[in-house]
Parts: sequence; structure tokens; C-alpha cells
Amino acid sequence: MRIRELRQAIGLSQEALADQAGFARTYLSRIETGGANPSLDAIETLATALQINVESLFVVSKETLE
Repeated sequence: MRIRELRQAIGLSQEALADQAGFARTYLSRIETGGANPSLDAIETLATALQINVESLFVVSKETLE
């Protein structure tokens, strides 16, 4: 998932996004690093907090594939 990339692009800290989503910062950190597998509800909550649709969390850019 592209949570870290999207969060940084809009200038949010982990703490700020975690607060908006109602998560502990440590849980968000684990999601960003692949240490936690979020539920669909958690993914939807993060998308809402980032003001994007869920699909945008999974879109891979061409640069990522190269």
C-alpha cells in the first residue's frame, strides 16, 4: 500500500494521520512498514482520512515497476 507516500505528499506526520484515523501512531507505522495487515475497515478509514478512494492506496506507478 502507498500510505506513507500519500501521507507525505500532503504533508501529514504519522501522528497527524493516526489521530485523524483514530489509530495509535505505532499501528500506523506498522501498516506503513508492512508489519501489520490492516482490516478492510482500517483501509477504508485511512482512505477517508487521506481524502482519497480506497483504490488509490493500491495504484502502482510506472516508476515503482521499473
